[in-house]
Amino acid sequence: MAVEPPVLDAIDRDILRELGRDGRATWQQLGPRVGLSPNAVAERVRRLERRGVIAGYGARVDPVALGRNLEALVLVRVIPGMPREPFEAFVVDHPAVDDCVHLTGPHDYVLRVHCHDTAQLDELLMAVKREVHVAETETRVVLRRIP
Repeated sequence: MAVEPPVLDAIDRDILRELGRDGRATWQQLGPRVGLSPNAVAERVRRLERRGVIAGYGARVDPVALGRNLEALVLVRVIPGMPREPFEAFVVDHPAVDDCVHLTGPHDYVLRVHCHDTAQLDELLMAVKREVHVAETETRVVLRRIP
């Protein structure tokens, strides 16, 4: 039996958008942005947390501030029949890998990576092929992000 997703009204969506932009905003800051009093915003946020809509809060780290200026998307195809666990453990532990998703289609995964330079990207690609049963990678360097 499928669980029905929670119904969100326009104010809930505004609160989520504002918290996505600034997860450290106070109730006093959020209130005017969404047209509610600070107490009303606090109650709405607590309700969203209880319902699991807000799963947590965290910091967004700027990779460029860490000297990781080169962003790339890496499509990965694992050798057919090989276990996936070594690959998944490798990418979870690798400091250049920011995100990994399992896909449908001709590739098995896509990685979003931030590297210091092309030499570090090359090292990552060589290591993933050598160490964790990867048959093929296809890499796209990100030129810029669209806001």
